[in-house]
Amino acid sequence: MANQDFPLIFERSKEGRTSYSLPDLDVPAYDIENELEEAYIRKNPAELPELSELDIMRHYTGLSNRNYGVDSGFYPLGSCTMKYNPKINEDVARLEGFSHVHPYQDPNTVQGAMEMLYDLQTALKEITGMHEISLQSAAGAHGEWTALMMIRAYHEANGDYARTKVIVPDSAHGTNPASAAVAGFEAVTVKSNENGLVDLEDLKRVVGPDTAALMLTNPNTLGLFETEILEMADIVHGAGGKLYYDGANLNAIMGYARPGDMGFDAVHLNLHKTFTGPHGGGGPGSGPVGVSEELVPFLPKPVIVHKDDKYMFDYDRPQSIGRVKPYYGNFAINLRAYTYIRTMGAEGLKKVSEYAVLNANYMMRKLEKAYDLPFQQHCKHEFVLSGRRQKKLGVRTLDIAKRLLDFGYHPPTIYFPLNVEESMMVEPTETESKETLDGFIDTMITIAKEVEDNPEVVQEAPHHTIVKRMDETTAARKPILRYEKA
Repeated sequence: MANQDFPLIFERSKEGRTSYSLPDLDVPAYDIENELEEAYIRKNPAELPELSELDIMRHYTGLSNRNYGVDSGFYPLGSCTMKYNPKINEDVARLEGFSHVHPYQDPNTVQGAMEMLYDLQTALKEITGMHEISLQSAAGAHGEWTALMMIRAYHEANGDYARTKVIVPDSAHGTNPASAAVAGFEAVTVKSNENGLVDLEDLKRVVGPDTAALMLTNPNTLGLFETEILEMADIVHGAGGKLYYDGANLNAIMGYARPGDMGFDAVHLNLHKTFTGPHGGGGPGSGPVGVSEELVPFLPKPVIVHKDDKYMFDYDRPQSIGRVKPYYGNFAINLRAYTYIRTMGAEGLKKVSEYAVLNANYMMRKLEKAYDLPFQQHCKHEFVLSGRRQKKLGVRTLDIAKRLLDFGYHPPTIYFPLNVEESMMVEPTETESKETLDGFIDTMITIAKEVEDNPEVVQEAPHHTIVKRMDETTAARKPILRYEKA
């Protein structure tokens, strides 16, 4: 059991304790006060904590035990694809031939690393059906922005400066309209119909000569496949716009459908989601961007090319939008994704999507009696429940999420997407066992019964966590980010 009385590292400090042992000085001492400019000399002590090595180990080990991650428990965070990160990826990323590469090395001296990046691009082209891939973008939203900047450059190269608007569904990720704004566009909302899909009539209403692109996630954030995607592509292309694919939900369709075949002109992928790179607190992301042939000239530079049996960077790209990240993407995350693709193979990636969809539908049907299910059709890799029924009894979705903590589960995404009241978005991924899914299902049903029989238990949750329910509004608006002595 975790110790509830867990002092801060400054509170553990005792004067005179040390956790290091330095060897005897065997070089001339440096007279700091006489030889260093006064501006560089600290006037006051650093006030660092003084602890023994054992104190330090117990402190940080205790903190790590309180952390929650996919290695320690089920992480059903909808739209985030928090799947298990295979440890073979970590082994490969630590091979000296990769981990000791320096970004300033001449490409001729790191041909193995260059070949890996080139082969990863080739694999992602096959998976997405796109003409070319750039690995530069650092993460998902960065990939969105990069793709939109290429679309903007394409229209401007054609003298089409009137295309100032990007169409975004009301079920889209929140980063979509934000990325459109940062890229210099105005975001225009298109509504969903009664089936949770893009309303074609509303799309026809908002599309026009000022349309630069339609940003779309397929399956969408409700976990539903846009069955009329080809009609949408015809509508947008007919108006001279481009289709952009948000690849956050690619985990549902690998091996079964490709964005390029659906008519998309640009796509970003989340290698830290679909392709098992650690993300969130676990590491940096990677958001490669794929484009159709028309957009290839505008790819960020440099571009990796294979020429004369060498892998080189091509900087001669006069229409490029320029470099969007130092060096060439987050190399180690790209390497982990490459390892995952090679490990799984084509059939394995197809099975990934198959099991992800199976797991999500299994959970959805098991929970539809305890919670409202706004859309009755089969889902893909994730599904959305509504806590409207529980709200009528005085319990909000936030309360349900907090109660889950008492049972040792990380809550699903809540209050998103915005077009479902009291929404809970659940994504089990393919890596979870039936036993894990059943345990979460049983807990959700238990909480639903608590709401009916004893709602105060849920309203006041969590009860058994180290930190009880916090004032999240104050924490967001007035955070205290440093240690202050009482």
